[in-house]
Formats: sequence, C-alpha cells, structure tokens
Amino acid sequence: MNPPPTAPTVPAPTALTRPASGPQPVHSSVICVAAPSLVVSAEDGQLRGQGLDGFYQEGRRVLARCEVRLAGAEPIPVLGTLLSADRARFVAVVRIPGDTGPDPAVTVERLRDADGTERITVLNTGPAVLRLPLEVALGTDLAELGAAAAGRAGPDLPASVCDAGLRWSHAGIGVRVTARPAPAGVLASAGVLRWELAVPPGAARTFELRVSRESAAHGSAVSAPVRGDRAPVPWSAAELSGDDARGEALLRGSLDGLRALLLRDPARLADVHVAAGAPWRMGLAPADALWTARMLLPLGTRLAAGTLRTLARLQDRDSGRIPGVLRHSGPHLPPTCSGVEATLLFVTVLAEARRWGMPEREAELLLPAAERCLGWLRTVADAAGYVPDPAPGGPLRCEVQAHAHRAALHGADLLDAYGRPGAGAWREYAAGLRGRFQEDFWVDDRGGGRPAAALTPGGRQMIHLGSAAVHLLDTGLLGGGTLAEGLLGKARTGQLARLLGAPDLDSGWGLRTLSARAPGHSPFGHRGGAVRVHESALAVSGLAAAGYEKEAAALLRGVLDAAGTFGRQLPEMYAGEQRAADRTPLPHPTACRPSAVAAAGAVHLLTSLAGVRPDAPGGVVAVRPMSTAPLGAVRFSGLRVDEQPFAVRVSRLGMAMVEEAAPALQLGA
Repeated sequence: MNPPPTAPTVPAPTALTRPASGPQPVHSSVICVAAPSLVVSAEDGQLRGQGLDGFYQEGRRVLARCEVRLAGAEPIPVLGTLLSADRARFVAVVRIPGDTGPDPAVTVERLRDADGTERITVLNTGPAVLRLPLEVALGTDLAELGAAAAGRAGPDLPASVCDAGLRWSHAGIGVRVTARPAPAGVLASAGVLRWELAVPPGAARTFELRVSRESAAHGSAVSAPVRGDRAPVPWSAAELSGDDARGEALLRGSLDGLRALLLRDPARLADVHVAAGAPWRMGLAPADALWTARMLLPLGTRLAAGTLRTLARLQDRDSGRIPGVLRHSGPHLPPTCSGVEATLLFVTVLAEARRWGMPEREAELLLPAAERCLGWLRTVADAAGYVPDPAPGGPLRCEVQAHAHRAALHGADLLDAYGRPGAGAWREYAAGLRGRFQEDFWVDDRGGGRPAAALTPGGRQMIHLGSAAVHLLDTGLLGGGTLAEGLLGKARTGQLARLLGAPDLDSGWGLRTLSARAPGHSPFGHRGGAVRVHESALAVSGLAAAGYEKEAAALLRGVLDAAGTFGRQLPEMYAGEQRAADRTPLPHPTACRPSAVAAAGAVHLLTSLAGVRPDAPGGVVAVRPMSTAPLGAVRFSGLRVDEQPFAVRVSRLGMAMVEEAAPALQLGA
C-alpha cells in the first residue's frame, strides 16, 4: 500500500530573495539559451528565485522558482553541465531511510531545454520498491530581465490551479506550468505540485514540466519557440581536423553557442541575425551583429545578408546612421557610441560579403544603405577627415579612424563595382587620412614609438595602449584576394606588432584591453585590462597577414589554452591576469556566455590559420596560410566561397592545398 498523503513540505510563500542591487554574477551559473529564451540556474539545477535564476521568454522571467524535493529533502547535487548551448543536464542523488551502506539508492536526473521544457527522472537502484513523495515547488514574479539583473525582483505572485499545473498572471501577462503525468495533488497557496512515487527496483519514473507564456486576458498559451520553429542556421557545417584536437572542439563549441543566439527579424522572418549574448544582451546589438557576420564569412554569406538587410531597415534614412548605444571605454576615455562603429562597419561587411560570394543582386539592393553610411561619414568627418566619437566635439579615437579609412576604401570598391560615382573621392579621402594619421597619431619615444589611443578635441595625444590598436591591422579585403592598405606604414606596423607581443599586452591567454603598465589597469576592467576574445582574434589575423607570425601564433595558442578552462565556449571576456604555471584564466563575473562576438572571434581565430582570401566576382581565391603552422597540420572542410563548398589543407610545413572549390574559381598567387 502507498503511504497516506501528507502535507507538502515547503515553507510558507515569501517574497523572492532580493540580492544586493547591481549586475548579478553569472560566471558559475549554468545558462541554457535558445534565443529569445534562456534559463539561468546554479550548478545544482534548482531555481530558487535568487539573482538571475529562472526561465526567461522575450525578456520576461516567466518562472523564478522550480525546486525539486524527495520526501521533503533536496537531492544532493553531483553534476550540472551543458550538453549543448540550449540544453543542460543535472544529476543528484538521494539517501532515504533504509539505505544501509554509503551508497545512495536514488538518482534524480533533470534534463532542461531552453525552450521551456524540463524532464525529471527518478531512478531507483535499490533492492526494494521506492515509495516516497516527489514535490516541485514553483513560483514567479514575472520580472523583466533588466530588473532581475539589477537585483530588483518583485514578490512571488499568487498562483491558481489550472489543468495539470499552476498559473500566474499580472499586468496583462500570464504564465502556466503544466505537468505530465498530472500530479496527484496541487497546492496553489504554496505553489507545489506533488506526486506519490512507487518505483520498483531498477525502474525509473519521468515527469515533464512545460513552461508557457500566455495572454492573461484570453488565457491562450504563447509558448517559447520549439526546436523546429527556431531560426534556420545561416552558415555551413564547417569542420576542422588536424594535429591539435583543441581547435576542432573550439570550433564545434563556438558554432553551437552561435546557433543558440540566432534571431529572426520580425519585419522579415527570412532574415536572421544574432543576439549579442546571454544573459544580458538577448537582443540585436548592431555592431556586435555586424562583427559576428563578418567573422563568419568563411562559412557563407547568408548571416551577413540577413544582418545587413535587418540593419538597413533600422537605418536613419536622413542621417544614414545605424543605431547604437553608449558603452564604457575604460578609465581614460569617455563612453563610445557603438552606432559609430556599426555605421562604418556596415560598408565593410557588405563589400567583403560580396568578395566571399554574396549574389550580386543581393549586394546591389543593399548598396543604397551603404551609400547612406558613406554620406553620414562625409557629414561627421572634421576638416582633417577625422571622425569624432561619440559626437562632434568628442575625442578622435584611433580605432574609429581605422574603421573610417577601411569604410572609405570598401565604399570606393562598391561604387566602382556598380558603376556609381564617387569612388575616386573616397580613395582620395583615405589617402589623405593615412598621411594625417601617421603625423598626428604617432607618438615617438625611446622604445620605438606607438600609436596614440586618441586625440582630445584640443589635439593632445592620449598615449595609453590597449587592444583597440589592433584595428589598425584590420585593413579589409579587396579585389584579387588582396588586403587594403592600412593607416600605418610597414615600419610602424612592425613596431605595433612588437608592442602587441610584449607581456604588458599579451597576458599569455589573450590580448589585454589596456596595458598592464598603464594607470588604471585592472584585470577585470571591461576596457581596462580584461581580455576580449574578438579583439585577440583580430590581432591574430592582422599580425599574420602583416607577416608577424611569431606574435600571432603566441596569441592564438594563448586563447586556445584559455578556451579549455571555459569548456571550449569562450565568454565575451575574462580577466587579463598574467599567465603563470600555477594559474588558470579567471572568469569575469558579468561576462556574456555564449557571446556572439566571442564565438565568432574563435571561428575567425581558427580560420586565420588557412588565410583564405577570395574574390568571387573576379573568379579568384588566394590562400595564404600561417607558414609556422602553430597548431600543426589542419584541414578545413565545409567552408563556402562563391556559394560553393571549399576545403583546404595546411601541412605542418605551412603549405596549403585546396581540396575542394567552385569550378570557376582560379587559385591566385
């Protein structure tokens, strides 16, 4: 006989725990993502309503508490891990009366999907029938993600009983949790679902919970997207194999994280872009989306096309500017505006996507938006051609001038390609900017000199050095598989390479955002000393292209080593502590993970080994691998050039052999 039902063993409902105000640490959290949904919990899998705990859909916490108890006790956690970016597994054990030895007789497994589904399996490995109650305590505050992130969660809302579960509603928003099989008892006042278990030896019982958002006014469910409804993956199934298996694992983990961040544009569902990162930035961030699309071009142009079309619809038609927000710039400069970067980067992504094989008609339809971006550049550039950031009268940052120079050359490339006027003027602008930049931004010193980080409105050089300088190496792809001319000459590029390879900037696990010698340096500073993955990746590709492979290889291996600490899914940033034998990279407590630019940066880092430089309109592809072969022999397959599969093998001697390519492509010098 089953034991008689007993009262649920849960505390009286109280307000959800409110931590101190400020960004909540997430570095030790298990985060499942299926944009625009995510789930955040501690490693034990219990959702307690603390910090950012909860299921989120469309930026709203639809479930804050989901606590499992057996016979009134919480299981003892033994594992909490991601199976993929959108699925997690938690395993715990339970000791029950009658266990005579040290071995627990009950295992509890929770498989959690970011789409709002959780399956709880109770396995009896003991010799007798397991008879005990299973309880799941649920609750929510329907808080917005921003409020939960700042520690401003609301009180637990009262629940009501619905079919096979519980329901909550507030301010026109409703949510329900339904269970299968239906619970034996539901106590709305405590938010508890209860089952009476009778599990034979060696058997298991599984219970499924589904969280769905609904219209509180009509009671109709609006579930999170299921897997079949998710945005289609707009890149190829690229693979990496070779001597160093870490590269293959990093590529696989990075693409998995990017898949979880895919979003459809509501204005045109066929156009797909990425959310910036979980848990803080689950929407479109134009600059991050463009960087991601650009660094994934070796895997196809569909993400770039969808991102560019989405941003063209958001572009201010009068000014030509792409929207953006202010963001922190470190201890020495005022906040920068990501819209400045995005507006200039739009032109580059379109020009390079065309070189990788975006269909000419698609690229031509986006040309008016690129011309508006160039019009904005013409309007905001000062008399010397410099672009202030974030607004007129603001500082002249070195990386912004690099973006403007590259946009001018790519703009000229596009205008020529489609017979539009103005290409010559933009090349003249770029040439003038190069001359003035080398005179105004170079700081001579006894160490060989360095680029200034910025000029103040009064013309004073700001000489602190950080990873922003790598944008001076990122010149961009032009026709014939050639790279554009940069703002620095050959000698000064060599000096910058030496600076980037020095230990005050190269932490041993990637490039610091601010030199360890600079005033205000902090290993945890967003722009004050932490390592940002995508800038380290740009440094690797830029240094390799300029011929400084020793420095490039050291940075590449350092980031790859750091990736092992983070389970082959690199966070947006991590602490820039100096590498030592007794240390591992420290996580940043508020970094996004997965992060679109970090994941795409990892892909860019790896594809830099092959150095593929296509010119699909010209029917040419050049391959310039790193001759030092820092990861030994590698083979890339499933890349895309001219919308066709592309595969390349690089030997341990740094020699490349193209194994698969579009028939019309000729191998360039």
